[in-house]
Amino acid sequence: MLKKSTLLFLLATMMIAAFGGATSVAAQDKVSELTIWWAQWDPANYLQQIGNDYEKATGIKVNVVQTPWGNFQDRVTTEWAAKGTSFDLIVGDSQWVGQGATQGHYVDMTDFLTSNGIDKTVTPATLKYYGEYPAGSGKYWGYPTEGDANGFAYRKDLFENADEMAAFKAKYGYDLAVPDTWAHLRDIAEFFTRPDQGLYGINIYTQKDYDAITMGFENVFFSYGCNWQDETNNVLGVVNAKACADALNLYKDLYQFAPPGNTNSFFQEMNDSFTNGQAVMIMNYFAFFPALNSDTNKFKDSTGYFVMPKGPDGQQFAALGGQGMSVNNYIDDTRKQAAFDFLKWFAQEDIQAKWAEYGGYTCNINVLNSDAFLKQTPYNAAFAETMTFVKDFWNIPEFAQLLAPTQSALSGFVVGGQGEAQAVLDKLAEDQDKVLVDAGVIQ
Repeated sequence: MLKKSTLLFLLATMMIAAFGGATSVAAQDKVSELTIWWAQWDPANYLQQIGNDYEKATGIKVNVVQTPWGNFQDRVTTEWAAKGTSFDLIVGDSQWVGQGATQGHYVDMTDFLTSNGIDKTVTPATLKYYGEYPAGSGKYWGYPTEGDANGFAYRKDLFENADEMAAFKAKYGYDLAVPDTWAHLRDIAEFFTRPDQGLYGINIYTQKDYDAITMGFENVFFSYGCNWQDETNNVLGVVNAKACADALNLYKDLYQFAPPGNTNSFFQEMNDSFTNGQAVMIMNYFAFFPALNSDTNKFKDSTGYFVMPKGPDGQQFAALGGQGMSVNNYIDDTRKQAAFDFLKWFAQEDIQAKWAEYGGYTCNINVLNSDAFLKQTPYNAAFAETMTFVKDFWNIPEFAQLLAPTQSALSGFVVGGQGEAQAVLDKLAEDQDKVLVDAGVIQ
């Protein structure tokens, strides 16, 4: 008769074989639950569904603990300061990677990702922005989990209306269609703005809290050939180049065609203004478009989606959203191994396909390019295209000090009507330069 210890070993070995080596024997013996922290939104609910599947496969319970976006960073920062162990894994913002790496909050995942070939399964842009620090170093601190970026939803019923098409062409001299440039998008926004009918051409991010208005503006900023820094991390003459002032003026121009009262708007206000019939086009992260593909949107059957337009020189970029999943460096080695076991299981192509089916935005190359994914929703094709031309804000530890004056400057100019675009960016460049010099990033 088999000894109990031998039987347990054999059962564990069979489980590993059945589920692709998902869980090491040591972790299976000692870890019965894993806790993942994330912000409060639908993708976190989808991740809990994945966690439930993992529990069925391994017996290890996964708890996805959600915190409202407005408080999420503060909660994480407090936990980091205490070197806390309340979570095993965290789905952290892309801008947190530098801080997590340099301040010892995240486990170095380089060997784990490369030795298992996981780094080759995700798109290069997502590995770069969600996991790598420093840039170009080949050192990774997160697994690309929730790919995301900004796109547009629009009213196809209005765009394809014969009378609207004729009136638009008579006024602007070209056909009404999905805009391929920011200049065209601006014309369409103007055309559909009819306050007497309660109709407005567009809605864009204006929220001053955290990073919303910066992310919204980046879509124009990057496509106008602008960047937050040059190859030496210099900002003077870069952030405030003339093309960047032109981009800022355009973003403010778009704001005049937005519904009234949108002075501090983010994802919920975008969707609300669309579903209530106020806005003809809305900017939003793809992660929030599922709400428009439900019966709560009375325009569901006539809602279309398109990628960010091109700038005046043909450049095309979208502001990156989304997050990578990292391992808490303060938990013990057994829990770290259990966390890596979960990530290895989660990274499998069939599990990533399931993640996409639930509603998560996979970064897996094969799943993104599959017919099943591209046809799964009316916005997946636009998402897959967008993820090939994304760019992001700073991810160095000082990103928060760089973000604060950016949010303030953009909100003051776009929403508050304060100053001229060039002067606003001149001052912003000076403020960001001081942060970088004080931190020793540049001399």
